[in-house]
Amino acid sequence: MDFGVVLQTDPPARDVVAGLKAAETYGFRHGWTFDSSVLWQEPFVIYSQVLAATTDLIVGPMVTNPGSRDWSVTASLFATLNDMFGNRTVCGIGRGDSARRVIGQPPASLATLEQAMRVIKELAEGREVEHHGRPVHIPWVRDGRLPIWMAAYGPKALRLVGEQADGFILQTADPDIARWTIGSVREAAAAAGRDPASITMCVAAPAYVGTDLAHQRDQLRWFGGMVGNHVADLVTRYGDSGVVPKALTNYIKGREGYDYSYHGRAGNPSTDFVPDEIVDRFCVVGPESAHVDRLQELKDIGVDNFALYLMHDDKEKTLSSYGKDVIPYL
Repeated sequence: MDFGVVLQTDPPARDVVAGLKAAETYGFRHGWTFDSSVLWQEPFVIYSQVLAATTDLIVGPMVTNPGSRDWSVTASLFATLNDMFGNRTVCGIGRGDSARRVIGQPPASLATLEQAMRVIKELAEGREVEHHGRPVHIPWVRDGRLPIWMAAYGPKALRLVGEQADGFILQTADPDIARWTIGSVREAAAAAGRDPASITMCVAAPAYVGTDLAHQRDQLRWFGGMVGNHVADLVTRYGDSGVVPKALTNYIKGREGYDYSYHGRAGNPSTDFVPDEIVDRFCVVGPESAHVDRLQELKDIGVDNFALYLMHDDKEKTLSSYGKDVIPYL
């Protein structure tokens, strides 16, 4: 199992660079950031500094979306970084949540996301593709490589991952949900004639190493609220008939709106509806041994990569504990 760290690009940017540089020394292979241009600083500018400060770290957004930038711009950003630093990027992408809703725009449709993934990958890897009704290619790309990892929860999105994406991002560490979603992706890949084993399975979730579970839950309750934004969309689309497992949908019944000014932050007042049980299922909490046990269970299900959201009040201890006690074991 490989490991990554997910940060927000809060100013000053040098702290983001230092944080991801430290993560590499602890054995993390991926450095991720949010991509929401109003709420945080522009990540692609910061990626250049991160790549210059590290040796092998792979960087990318968790996640970008098809609407923030023209797809040719997104492809060129990745291709430029790869040309400068040697194919050390990955494109995490989804329909869009905070980046779209904060500016009054809805998430992209799956049809748009499907087209965007194809165009971005083709252009970033130097191939010609039709874009805006005309043939386009980036002539200076040489030996470019850009894996596309798609974030998804619902049946149609999971099918698209299996049919097209290089990787799958599941934003919850719940083993039951991981089992269902990974199984759905693999089934879709096989039906499309692809090798299911070729798709990287990534679970992304907050982790907090310690023994004060009540405090950890309060610090990580924001994650249930963030996931709840996507779950609310699923319930609107599919209802609560059981097409999507109730393990994912039941907890949002008490949800009443969402304040994006607290997005991804401890103390988010929009997340009071999230019970302790959801925090324990969706996140990884407790001492190091509990983290090893949960991640081993996820690994046994087929998870190849764990991306650790590091948004709480004891980042350094969690980072160092993973480097010393969790990553070496797994």
